[in-house]
Amino acid sequence: MSALPFESLPVLEITLHLLIFLFIAAFVAGFIDSIAGGGGLITVPALLIAGVPPLESLGTNKLQSLFGAGSATIAYATKGHVRLREQLPMALMSMLGAMIGAKITTYIPGDVLKAFLPLLLIAVALYFGLKRNMGDDDRHARIRPFIFGLTFVPVIGFYDGMFGPGTGSFFMLAFVTMAGFGLLKATAHTKLLNFASNLGGFIVFSLSGVILWKVGIVMAAGQFLGAQTGSRLAMRNGAKIIRPLLVVTCMALAVKLLADPANPVRVWLGI
Repeated sequence: MSALPFESLPVLEITLHLLIFLFIAAFVAGFIDSIAGGGGLITVPALLIAGVPPLESLGTNKLQSLFGAGSATIAYATKGHVRLREQLPMALMSMLGAMIGAKITTYIPGDVLKAFLPLLLIAVALYFGLKRNMGDDDRHARIRPFIFGLTFVPVIGFYDGMFGPGTGSFFMLAFVTMAGFGLLKATAHTKLLNFASNLGGFIVFSLSGVILWKVGIVMAAGQFLGAQTGSRLAMRNGAKIIRPLLVVTCMALAVKLLADPANPVRVWLGI
């Protein structure tokens, strides 16, 4: 990813109605992302529809998503669902993984990820949809937190920096299946690690000069407010709202990816 001088960024006509459209998209994304993840399903297409080029869309998306994940993290931490100081090492591993992923994104063939991602998301949706005894109570952890932080966390962070869609869902799955967290606790910790991975990706994209700051700040305000609304709803209702929204979000993202005519699965099958 080569650095671009500031003046080489695309000159967009930032009209009021365009900013309002992006603000609303960011609010909705922040609301959904604070509960189940998948906010990028809304914000990246919104940026592309607004005429922002793909690379600048990814960079600007990292800026605005920082505020959504940060807002949700603050809300969950204030209510005691996540202890920020204790989880700092995991957050650092998530950020480091994302920075590496964002840095080498141009060297990794994306077709493999694009092919398997819809299948992975469908698997996540089926897991949460069919496992009836899933709630907010913690269960027995399969691996120790130290090992979890050294393995699953940086790998998912790496994925977020390199590609991104579904990161929150993958963090949720890892916390529930491997760390034994209940759904509300997993959601709270996911937002912290998602904030860290977004920060890692943002640093790399910022140094590369591919962020539209005015657009990103407007969307950041929408993300912050949407995440505050969504996280408070999640804390009031717990698994009753987190589980169905997580299933719907994963399936919607999988369908969207498979609907793309350029998706490698469709290309390989000639569909």
